[in-house]
Amino acid sequence: MGKRKWHVLYLRPRREKKTAEYCELLDLPYFLPLREETKIYQRRRVTVYKTIFPGYIFAAMDEAGRVNLLKTNNVVRILVPESQRKLLHELAQIRKALSVDPTLGAAEALQKGRMVRISGGPFAGVEGMIETLKGTTAVRLNVEMIGQAVKLEVAREFLELID
Repeated sequence: MGKRKWHVLYLRPRREKKTAEYCELLDLPYFLPLREETKIYQRRRVTVYKTIFPGYIFAAMDEAGRVNLLKTNNVVRILVPESQRKLLHELAQIRKALSVDPTLGAAEALQKGRMVRISGGPFAGVEGMIETLKGTTAVRLNVEMIGQAVKLEVAREFLELID
């Protein structure tokens, strides 16, 4: 068995959770970022989990795992990252932010901006790009390979610039 490397899987529509099940069956490590959403149906509260990045799942696989996932007919394309370390760092930041606030949603990735680290509060230690809109400060955690991000609202006093 070869060494497993992380890849971004671009999927057919609405196949993210099913592909995650296949990864479980094939014993492949994967990351499917989900956000928690509570809805009310006929006076009942129902909590559902929706994918943050529709059409994408992140998985570590070797050649045999790649072939098995392609056989599921869910995968449209497999994207190979330029840097494993960078992709894993971006996913770790998103995982950390979602563990604090599972209701975070997706946003468009920032192309340029200043990198900051959150020094205090519940998101302490998370790194991302700063964005200022009409007096509010947000930090975006980019996943550059797919051009999307997770947006955090953070107080200015908790931010420190990274050089």
